[in-house]
Amino acid sequence: MLTASDKATVLGSTLFKALPAQASDEMLREATMRSYGSGETVFLHGDKADAVYVVLDGWVKLYRVTQSGSEAVVSVFSKQQSFGEAVALRQAEYPVSAETVTECRLAKISSTALVNRIKQQPELALALVSATFLHLRDLVGQVERLKARSAAQRVAEFLLDLCPVESGSCNVTLPYDKVLIAGRLGMKPESLSRVFSKLRDLDVEIAKNHAAVGSVERLAAFCAQDRSDAWRS
Repeated sequence: MLTASDKATVLGSTLFKALPAQASDEMLREATMRSYGSGETVFLHGDKADAVYVVLDGWVKLYRVTQSGSEAVVSVFSKQQSFGEAVALRQAEYPVSAETVTECRLAKISSTALVNRIKQQPELALALVSATFLHLRDLVGQVERLKARSAAQRVAEFLLDLCPVESGSCNVTLPYDKVLIAGRLGMKPESLSRVFSKLRDLDVEIAKNHAAVGSVERLAAFCAQDRSDAWRS
C-alpha cells in the first residue's frame, strides 16, 4: 500500500503530474508498492509488459545482454522517475531487463488498468506520450554525449549532475558502484579509474564512493569544452 509520502512521489513523476487530479487519484488507488533488495530482478527482456513503475526510493537500471554476454546499460532511474510506459500502452514485451541497483521501493501500476483508463479518458494518453518523449530525449542526450564528448567529459558531467551547488566546492556520494557508472557512461571500469585519476588536475578527488569537488565552476567549464580541446582516453 502506498503511504502519503509515496503518493506525493508518484504524483510528482512525469507520468502523473500531467494527469487531471481525479484521474491521478483513480490511478493511485490501483497502484501497489513492492520493496526489493539490491540486485533483484524487476522484469526480464521478453517478459510481457504488465506494468508501469515509478521509483519511490533507490536506483533501478535498465539493460540488455549482448550476444557476447556483456551487459549494456540503457538507463538508470532514481526517485520520482517512471519507466515502462511505452510498452505498457502496447501491452507488448519489455525490450530491456530491469534490476535494482540498491535497496529499492517501486510503485507498480497495472498496464491493463492503465490502458482501460485511457480508453475511458483518451486525453490521459497525453501524459503517457509526455513521459515517453522525456525518455527519448534522455536517450538522444546519451548518444550525443557518447559521440561528442570525451570519456573525461562524460565522467565530469556525471559528477556535475550530482553536485548540490552551482559554485564553490562540495562533496557528493556516488549513487551506485563504479562498474555501473562505467557502463552507464559507455566505458570499461578500468577506463573509469584512469579518468578519475585524470580529474585530479581539475581538483576532483575520488575516495571509495565519495567525490570531493574543489570547484564546481571549473568542472562545468571542462564539460563545456569542445571535445578536441578536452582530454581523451
